[in-house]
Amino acid sequence: MIMKNGDKSRKVRDMFGEIAGRYDFLNHLLSLNIDRRWRKICVEEVRKRAAVASPRILDVGCGTADLSLAFADLGPVIGCDFCRPMLLIGARKVLNHRMNSSVSLLGADALMLPFGDASFDVVVSAFVLRNLPDFDHGLREMRRVLRPGGIMGFLEFGMPRTPLLAGLYRLYFLRILPKLGNLISGVNGPYGYLPASVQSFPPVEELKKKVENAGFQNVDYRLLTGGIAVLVMGSAILKKTEN
Repeated sequence: MIMKNGDKSRKVRDMFGEIAGRYDFLNHLLSLNIDRRWRKICVEEVRKRAAVASPRILDVGCGTADLSLAFADLGPVIGCDFCRPMLLIGARKVLNHRMNSSVSLLGADALMLPFGDASFDVVVSAFVLRNLPDFDHGLREMRRVLRPGGIMGFLEFGMPRTPLLAGLYRLYFLRILPKLGNLISGVNGPYGYLPASVQSFPPVEELKKKVENAGFQNVDYRLLTGGIAVLVMGSAILKKTEN
């Protein structure tokens, strides 16, 4: 059955809304806290490439604001997400954070970002793009709001390539994680959706081409934790129609 874009958007929003209260706990537990390290690496790589001292940063699909807060000491951050329960939790975290004055959150759809062209120096996201009903459109929106020469970086899940690690990870990811996630969250479905969405997502070589086709240059990627996650980086280029 083919799911229409609007149907997928509603399903994803409702699903994350259901697990919002346990989302952070489960993320850290099920990843053995490695997800914190992945976000730190994303910040470090963006810091190396940033062309201005205090870049204006957009976190697309910010969820409960973990990535937004990780970037808080680099420059002013706007985090946006279309799931209100996740944003409410993120807002509480921002209020309690030592750098809270540099982070603001708002409700917005990643496919219709409410910002003008070339509004940001940096656009980032973490584990969001595979959830979009139109991944290519999402990349083009990220490109649209990024100034020429600005930095884009996103984290996504992948599948390990080393045979031994791949076998162990598939056992955990496909069999154990969904059951454990459902048990702890008390909600059936979301942690079965996770491995299904990762398996259907393009491999990193194809992702690189899609990012380039969306208007980015100097695109490269870094496999993290043996390929369990991938960080894709690039910089915005001028479209041919721009002067």
